[in-house]
Order: sequence, then C-alpha cells, then structure tokens
Amino acid sequence: MAIPNVANDIPNQHDSFRRVKTLFEELKNEGHDIDTLSMGMSSDLEVAISEGSTMVRIGTDLFGKREA
Repeated sequence: MAIPNVANDIPNQHDSFRRVKTLFEELKNEGHDIDTLSMGMSSDLEVAISEGSTMVRIGTDLFGKREA
C-alpha cells in the first residue's frame, strides 16, 4: 500500500502515483512475483486508478470521516 504525500492539486497526485507505478514495474521486471499495486484512498482514488492502481482503500467513502 502506497500513500503519497497529501496533495490537493491533481498534477502532484498524478506525479506521486506515477513514481510508485514506476517502482512497481521495476520490481516486476527484476523478477519479483507481485501483481497488486495498492495505492489511493477515497480522496484520490480516481487519480490512483488512472495511474495504474489495482486496489484502493475507500473507508472514508463507506464509513465517513473519523474523529481525530
């Protein structure tokens, strides 16, 4: 599960997820047997999916915000 820096602007979100996807592909190319790229949560799931995420966490959308 990758959680990038919090970024409210879409270009920074794309950049963070793209870098994680690149690292994921490098690990696969080195022979690591991985098939799941988990990145993105309720607030940025669309961007994460567009950058290759195969699993997202949507707890906030399902259960609402948690009190700190």
